[in-house]
Amino acid sequence: MLPVRGRDGRAARAARILGTRTAWTPVGDGEFYCPGCGGDRNYQRLSGRRRLTLLGVPLLPRGATGPVVECAACGHHYGTEVLDHPTTRRFSAMLRDAVHTVALAVLAAGGTASRTALETAACTVRAAGVQECTEDRLAALVEALAADTGRVLGGPCGASLAIELHEALDPLAPHLAPAGRESLFLGAARIALADGPYTPAERDALTTVGTALTICADDVNRLLAAARTPS
Repeated sequence: MLPVRGRDGRAARAARILGTRTAWTPVGDGEFYCPGCGGDRNYQRLSGRRRLTLLGVPLLPRGATGPVVECAACGHHYGTEVLDHPTTRRFSAMLRDAVHTVALAVLAAGGTASRTALETAACTVRAAGVQECTEDRLAALVEALAADTGRVLGGPCGASLAIELHEALDPLAPHLAPAGRESLFLGAARIALADGPYTPAERDALTTVGTALTICADDVNRLLAAARTPS
C-alpha cells in the first residue's frame, strides 16, 4: 500500500499524535429495546469524561460527555431517548391493558344485556393476550364500574372512564403504527356493533377512544363506517 501523502497524510499523522479519549463510567443499568439488535437487551447507562491525548497518553481534561446507553449485546452507543421506547414485554402489557380498558368502556356505554356484545368483547380481549378473560368477568367489571358513581360520572363514558381511557392509550399511541391504532379502534367499534347500530353513548365512547389514539375526527368517522362493513 502506498503511503498517504499531502493534506490527508498530514491530518492522519496529526490524529495519531494529538487526539481525544473518552473514559466511560457506568451510572445505571436495566433493560431496553435495542434498535440495533431489534429486541430487548440489557444496557448500561454511561457518563463520559473526555481528555486530550498526546501519543495516546491522556493529558488535559476536555469536559464531560454523554450520558449514553450502551447495549450489552452489540456494544453500540445510543442517546438516552432510546429508553423512552418500551421493551417488547412492556409494549405487549400496554397493549393488553389498552384493549381491556377499551372493551370495558364500550360495554359500559352500551350495557351488558347483550350476550353477543359480551362474547365479542371477551374474544377481542383474549386475542390481545388476556387469556383468562370471560364474558361473566367482563360483565362483573362493568357492573362494578356502574355502581362506583365516583368513577363513572355524567353517563356511561363519563369523565372518570374517559380519564382511564387516556391513561391506557396515551402512552401506547406514539408507539403504534397508524394501522395498529386503526386496528385497535376497529376492534372497539365491532364490540359496539355486536348488538346492533351504534347508540349515542357508544359513539361518544368510541370518539374518546379515537381521540386518545390520536386518530383525527374524519378518520374516526371513516372507521365507524368501515366497521359496519363485513370483512
